[in-house]
Amino acid sequence: MAQVLEFKLPDLGEGLTEAEIVRWLVAVGDVVAVDQPVVEVETAKAMVEVPCPYGGVVTARYGEEGTELPVGAPLLTVAVGGTGEAEPVAVSAVAEGAVAGSSESAASPESAVSSEYSGNVLVGYGTAGPAARRRRVRQTGPAATPAPVPAPAPVPTHQGPVPVISPLVRKLARDGGLDLRQVRGSGPEGLILRADVELALATDRGPQDASPAPVPVAPAVPTASVTSAGERVPLRGVRGAVADKLSRSRTEIPDATCWVDADATELMAARAAMNAAGGPKISLLALLARICVHALARFPELNSTVDTAAREIVRLPDVHLGFAAQTPRGLVVPVVRNAGTRTAESLTEEFGRLTEAARQSALTPADLTGGTFTLNNYGVFGVDGSTPIINHPEAAMLGVGRIIPKPWVHRGELAVRQVVQLSFTFDHRVCDGGTAGGFLRYVADCVEQPAVLLRTV
Repeated sequence: MAQVLEFKLPDLGEGLTEAEIVRWLVAVGDVVAVDQPVVEVETAKAMVEVPCPYGGVVTARYGEEGTELPVGAPLLTVAVGGTGEAEPVAVSAVAEGAVAGSSESAASPESAVSSEYSGNVLVGYGTAGPAARRRRVRQTGPAATPAPVPAPAPVPTHQGPVPVISPLVRKLARDGGLDLRQVRGSGPEGLILRADVELALATDRGPQDASPAPVPVAPAVPTASVTSAGERVPLRGVRGAVADKLSRSRTEIPDATCWVDADATELMAARAAMNAAGGPKISLLALLARICVHALARFPELNSTVDTAAREIVRLPDVHLGFAAQTPRGLVVPVVRNAGTRTAESLTEEFGRLTEAARQSALTPADLTGGTFTLNNYGVFGVDGSTPIINHPEAAMLGVGRIIPKPWVHRGELAVRQVVQLSFTFDHRVCDGGTAGGFLRYVADCVEQPAVLLRTV
């Protein structure tokens, strides 16, 4: 007899309460495999493909594309097990917050459905298998809502390799080269949380914020209502998360901004000469990133974060450089890992890879998490200057305006030079104005005389 299992929207980002359906990847009647992605959703953190822990035939989908669903709401139902036209049975997989086994665990042979699901843990959902309680319901059509099912007893902690909170936590560990078997979970009964993975990765990279970099990607057509008092656009989802992030930055960080004009003629000439020599082309952003990395080596106070609970400044050993990238869906801030160890060619390649992923909405939460310093080239928008808002919990951000011909006194004479305005916003708790001014002046010197960098190599 076929059994219909209900798959609910999991918590894909530790604390997120909702997600918007962007695109269904399966239709009613399709056969899906265990852990096959079935729907693409947009959370306040990133675009995510959600895998279904069951294998079988899709019997119903809940929610149209563009619909926002709360965590724990039904996504779809899957008929597993049977070969005939048996009456479907709805199964509630697990009570909210219950813990189940990881994908490495072996399935129990005692249940008819145990071989039909992966064991991957999804927050607020889980894959409970034989422990789940079942009851019959009559299905009237593909879109019928299953009858309420009594909450089953909590599933005991899995005794296999490792319980993991969500597929995103598993991917974060995999991208960081972390063996989850070496991680001690801080969640209920040893459940491994994202914070545990971040902490483990930080032993090699230095402390990092468990929250992601801001992802200012507003929906292409936000739902709005028009009244006599004006148009109202809901501040929710990604846009709401960005609003909270920026408000937190301005509320918690006593920031200050300084700026300086610099003659970028020699920098532009150096880039042209490098690209004329053959080999991979070097981007201007990569050269600016190299300058930032060398400046942070001289002024490490600015590659830090403030632990407000401990009242300590945490200076980070590695530079993970965030940069602003404009996409059709809006502005995103990917992070280049270990920027301090990369060459100009490597930086150019990584900037290109992440920018293309951003344009394809293929950035993962790991790509948007863990930055220690942000470089914002707003000159691409045709503006000269700005006062950047620090990407909390970082300590500083460098803004770069457009590079344009301007009158400039060069070697005692008036000349037309390529001039750029540099803006620097810093957390006044981590340093005083002298340090911030020294950092910005060093950056400007490198822009004006790229040979200055040779003395730091």
